[in-house]
Amino acid sequence: MADVKEEPKVSKRAAEKEAKKAAAKAAKAAGKANASAAPKPSAPATSEPVDPFKQGWLKGVYNEKPVKDVHTRFPPEPNGYLHIGHAKAITVNFGFAKSYGGACNLRFDDTNPTKEEERYFTSIKEMVHWLGFEPHTITHSSDEFDKLYELAEELTRRGKAYVCHCSPAEVKKGRGQLGGEKYGPRTACAHWSRSADENLEELRGMRDGKYKPGEVVLRMKQYLATKPEEYEISEEDSPATKKEKEKLKSLSDNPALWDAAAYRVTKNNHHHRTGDKWRIYPTYEFTHCICDALEGITHSLCTVEFETLRPAYNWLLEELDMKERGSDEKGPMQREYGRLNVEGTILSKRRIMMLVEGTTLGDEPASKGAAEDVTDGVEELTLAEEGEEEPEAPSETAKAVTNGTGRKIPPAVAGWDDPRLFTLVALRRRGVPPGALKKFVLDLGVTKANANTMTHILDASIRTYLERTVPRLMLVLDPIKVTFQNLPDDYLEERDVPFDPKDKAKGTHKVPFTRTIYIDRDDFREEDDPDFFRLSPGQSVGLLNAEFPIKCISFSKDPATGKVSEIAAEYGKEVPAGRARIHWVGESAAHKSPVKAEARIFNPLFKTAKPNELDWKNGGYFDDLNPDSLVTYPNAMIECGFNYIRENAPWPKEEGEADVKVADKSSVRFQGLRTAFFALDADSTEERVVLNRIVSLKEDTGKK
Repeated sequence: MADVKEEPKVSKRAAEKEAKKAAAKAAKAAGKANASAAPKPSAPATSEPVDPFKQGWLKGVYNEKPVKDVHTRFPPEPNGYLHIGHAKAITVNFGFAKSYGGACNLRFDDTNPTKEEERYFTSIKEMVHWLGFEPHTITHSSDEFDKLYELAEELTRRGKAYVCHCSPAEVKKGRGQLGGEKYGPRTACAHWSRSADENLEELRGMRDGKYKPGEVVLRMKQYLATKPEEYEISEEDSPATKKEKEKLKSLSDNPALWDAAAYRVTKNNHHHRTGDKWRIYPTYEFTHCICDALEGITHSLCTVEFETLRPAYNWLLEELDMKERGSDEKGPMQREYGRLNVEGTILSKRRIMMLVEGTTLGDEPASKGAAEDVTDGVEELTLAEEGEEEPEAPSETAKAVTNGTGRKIPPAVAGWDDPRLFTLVALRRRGVPPGALKKFVLDLGVTKANANTMTHILDASIRTYLERTVPRLMLVLDPIKVTFQNLPDDYLEERDVPFDPKDKAKGTHKVPFTRTIYIDRDDFREEDDPDFFRLSPGQSVGLLNAEFPIKCISFSKDPATGKVSEIAAEYGKEVPAGRARIHWVGESAAHKSPVKAEARIFNPLFKTAKPNELDWKNGGYFDDLNPDSLVTYPNAMIECGFNYIRENAPWPKEEGEADVKVADKSSVRFQGLRTAFFALDADSTEERVVLNRIVSLKEDTGKK
């Protein structure tokens, strides 16, 4: 029996492509007969680009509250530098408002004077502008301190807040916290039933300095004291009653509604904007929703970990008549999108500070003293910042202090803007274009689900963006001098080279080809190898942007280092063609070539791809640092076209970089042919060029 030959499988996409070709061929044949009689079809109208903020989940959010004047806000705490996760928050809030013809505020949530510094305010404003957004207005939660306190008194007057004198341990016990996410029976404390007048007097005592940090906290009277029998459903209950009891149970089971803190006495009461006026400061849970309402925010967009806080957000506004009960028609509407998680990055401020400043195991963390632990941690409702991992429990931090070894760990990076980090200031310094970050965020999509991705996906997205937008130059990282024996000393060819062969708009420039050029050490081998396609003794190779190939005649070594220091070669039409083409830089004083530079190659900071899983409490993270996370080439050379690139930055002229009077040095970007994408570093001067590798090229691996 003859074998039946199985027909080759054809993918759906390939089949559709072939069908289209066949249809086009048939239409072309049919059209030839009466082409003279038929009118020429008009060119198809150019389709409008898809607005990502009017698609999918974001469109649904707008449809829930389709107001005429959309108003959003980006509300960072000014207690640290923004990171890549915040790029999504900025893009979503500003982009959503812009797409619907609205406005977005930049609001500094400056209610904790202990941790706020001017450098953070300045940097946050710079990063928002760098990403290409301009706030409708810049506000501060501290602008509303008088109004916030007035509303705290009103809430207390209405019997919806009380001053609690419990210790953190007593608060935890009352909340039924047994450790982790396990909870037992909950009970209200002795202060819960105090009269409104008594609580008002105690609140004013807090304000006037009667209590020290940690002694008292104003708490909202929410659902901590709700008893199970209040929402127990019986057979006699009507459907409406059952629904109300189910809602009550849901609210009373939410830890965010277990009488969260509203005001606390702080250890450091000097505020950068209000001075020494206040001894007490409002919490995030109290401040955030009220400021949204006071600023006229229509859509309060935040990340999914805040979803459990939405009932508390609505509860407070409803109790203060700033929102209708059970309705989003009046007041702000909170909705939550998935945060951006890039595996392999460290985004925790505490951990980045350890990398920047170093640490001593066994010492009390510099960022948090005992009094702050009491006042800020009393509710233990600490949330992760947008884009970072969940914080460690205070009890675990205490263990690290108790079990510390006293080991001193030095800094691992040069600062918060070290290009190996993923803060926005670090990404900018590395040379990542703001438009690339925004595109990366939008390509991942905005939905309820977290956008989990890897660093190599981020790099690929940046690489694709740069490929279309920056000029190309020849750059030699580790140069070897090449002297052509068959050319005179004054030989000069001016090669006309495009900055981008695929984009004539970027223009051209002249590159000198002379008797002496420099090639990269990786492009030469002392012994010929049939699998090596570049330069070696007796072999020839082509040169990018040069007319003829070159052939190696001999080479010499530096006796001190043992490395090849110079190659003697020939150039011309009689030289056999090589099997590859390499880049080079010519030597010409008249052309100010080469431009000498220091090139910094950045690799992952850690050996592991999951640095957040390392032992940060006991210093184990330091043992996993990658010794090759920074590789420096001190004698790199760039072709003279670099001078034009530097003078005409930014590349590309997009986002917030396009309208600045003095472009940031990192906006001087180019593709080093066959090497990588580079940007000018902040350490550069007029006399000294320092380059940072932004990302590698796809061709880097397995290059022959």
